[in-house]
Amino acid sequence: MATNRSAHSRDTGDALDYDEADLHVGKPKRKAAGVPAVAVSMARSLREMGVIRTGEALLELNKAEGFDCMSCAWPDPDPGHRHPAEFCENGAKAVAEEATRSRVTPEFFARHSIEDLASRTDLWLGKQGRITHPMIKRPGGTHYEPIDWQEAYRLIGAQLNELDPDEAIFYTSGRASNEAAFTYQLFARAYGTNNLPDCSNMCHESTSIALAESIGIGKASVVLSDVHEADLIVLQGHNPGTNHPRMLTHLEQAKRNGAKILSINPLKEAGLLHFQNPQSPSGVLGRGTDLSDFHLQIRPRGDLALMQAIGSLLIEWDALDHEFIETHTHGFDAWRDHLRQLDWDDVLTETGLTRAEITEAARMLRDSEKTVFCWAMGLTQHRNAVAIIKELCNVAFAQGNIGKPGAGLLPLRGHSNVQGDRTMGIWERAPQSFLDSLQQEFGFDPPREHGHDTVDSIRSMRDDKAKFFMGLGGNFVDAAPDSRITAAAMRKTRMSVQLSTKLNRSHLVTGETALILPVKGRTEKDIQASGPQYVSVEDSTCSVHASRGPLDPASPHLESETGIIAQVAHATLGDRYGIDWLAMRDDYAVIRRHIAAVVPGCEGYEVNVRRPGGFILPHPPRDERRFDTDSGRAEFAVSPLDVMQIPDKHLLLQTLRSHDQFNTTIYGLSDRYRGIEGGRRVVFMHRDDIAALGHDNGDIVDLVSVWEDDELRYATDFRIVEYDIPRGTAAAYYPETNPLVPLDSTALGSNCPTSKSIVIRLEREGTIRAEHLGGHQESVGEDWSHKSQPQPRHLS
Repeated sequence: MATNRSAHSRDTGDALDYDEADLHVGKPKRKAAGVPAVAVSMARSLREMGVIRTGEALLELNKAEGFDCMSCAWPDPDPGHRHPAEFCENGAKAVAEEATRSRVTPEFFARHSIEDLASRTDLWLGKQGRITHPMIKRPGGTHYEPIDWQEAYRLIGAQLNELDPDEAIFYTSGRASNEAAFTYQLFARAYGTNNLPDCSNMCHESTSIALAESIGIGKASVVLSDVHEADLIVLQGHNPGTNHPRMLTHLEQAKRNGAKILSINPLKEAGLLHFQNPQSPSGVLGRGTDLSDFHLQIRPRGDLALMQAIGSLLIEWDALDHEFIETHTHGFDAWRDHLRQLDWDDVLTETGLTRAEITEAARMLRDSEKTVFCWAMGLTQHRNAVAIIKELCNVAFAQGNIGKPGAGLLPLRGHSNVQGDRTMGIWERAPQSFLDSLQQEFGFDPPREHGHDTVDSIRSMRDDKAKFFMGLGGNFVDAAPDSRITAAAMRKTRMSVQLSTKLNRSHLVTGETALILPVKGRTEKDIQASGPQYVSVEDSTCSVHASRGPLDPASPHLESETGIIAQVAHATLGDRYGIDWLAMRDDYAVIRRHIAAVVPGCEGYEVNVRRPGGFILPHPPRDERRFDTDSGRAEFAVSPLDVMQIPDKHLLLQTLRSHDQFNTTIYGLSDRYRGIEGGRRVVFMHRDDIAALGHDNGDIVDLVSVWEDDELRYATDFRIVEYDIPRGTAAAYYPETNPLVPLDSTALGSNCPTSKSIVIRLEREGTIRAEHLGGHQESVGEDWSHKSQPQPRHLS
């Protein structure tokens, strides 16, 4: 059915009707970026910020003396090599969301009850604008009301001092600065707990665990120049066109330098195939650059089997770096012997690929002297995720592709400072050496037992063991797995506190008392008692640099994240241990001096981070081929290959982002690269699966996940969209599908939710309500799936 608005108007972001529910499905694009990306960036920016603020913000974005993008963590070029417009479409959208002129005032909260706000979509909530005042929902209250900052701090401190420290949860989003993160973990540990879950627990924890055990450090072993110098770049389990678009420019440069690209992903994303660089004449007027030389359309979670098959072929061909193996690795013989027993039938079943396709990919590695391996959440969110990443490391070790120019391991972090948060001590299981340094610097003995990660924090709240939740940014309730269980768990707390810039679902699913503490954003000036402040962040390649916002704050009533944390700590702990929290609030250089004393590699932090472009943290495997593992060498791992059995009439679902969102932040309803406009409740399926399950393209269905407990997990009213996707699999957007992710379905070794491999079945529209709920959705909890986005009505 036609709609009143053209697809072009959606692409350029002109629509203001954020509850638009007319779903249009077109052909997926084969090219990323180009003129449409520029048009969308400018239209969204101008609409949200206006002409002057757009110029002030975007011209300072990712500049050496400007501010760091709050979108992805892709590294910046050296200061002398940055483009005047050093940002991508998603970066522009992220800035426009934060620097919007729209405001959420106390009068707004007086007009809208929490129940009313909870009935709105995530898109609508986010588009209301910046929160201007601290707000509180008191016990039994139906509305948020204003509260004085000092009263808010007093209430939080009083609540915390009534609890055992391990009854409190301190969550962190990856957008927090290094200064805020360091102060936050210091406060939690001085208070007496290691309950420091963060967003990495839900996304990248499998990488952190696998790399730490394989190479001794859970970070990338490359710098940006290695991407440019590589002979081969392997893009595995990620979508650069949407999740880190600035990467495309550097892939293009690598291609011009002679590199080949092997892409491995269940969907043939536009950003894997072709790039039209909007900052070059050939990208605007010419045909652009073909990126992938060979694409493997693998089944989700089949990467372990694939990498073992590639490893077995490299062994068979003797395409190995024997000197590196002998000098720098441990366990090669056991790995080699294991792969000699590989069952190729299992490989082909798990991957959905042919032996010829796998052999061609292996030849690309055989013929490369320098290979960079890039991956993201397509590898990290499976039951066997840690084993997958260790197997990728095995292949890299076999050819000596670590610790030399043009080669290495590059996990792609999604949040702009999630890696920096971990460096600063945001980790429920921090190393004893880090805790020792805290003790030496501050004179108290931090708790030594491991705290709760994200999944265990939800369990603890669910089981009435945790009674306080504080979120440093993010949208925990929407981002976490098993949405109904998470929501019920949050409602059991005595107090929930959210440090936020804008409205989100977590403000509406609260503890008995709930506080919203509005913070200054990355785009904004931060002036404290000692004068203007800056903060620092770390990107995916261990580069640490300063960030300075150019805009006036959205409200004079905002506080910085760092300042809020320091004042909450002061209200809770006072002068316990002699820590001067208010000095940290007044001058962030005080925090950086502590960072220099505590965090390895941060000696001289204040001087180094102020240099244009900052500095790169030490990385022993990259810098000197030194591995801080138990053996002192890079560890080959032996991982059994298990074949996942999918029941008949079921599919393996992976959750993913639309092009018009950043994690749980929904920018709009245009996933133009996949041809989806005007809606989000879609499930992508292969045409043969649609027919085999008795459906037609365009049918509306309910999704039900299958897990070993008796919980009914469902998400209703999804439009089937025929798509080029491996047989037996499906894909759909999160957070709409987060209710389907069982809390107890996690990766072995990392406890990361398995959001990329959920076994589901389809049921006819309305079946869930008619047969399972009996008209009473309270029997299984809130009908979460309808809260995220509007329902699809039309298909064209």
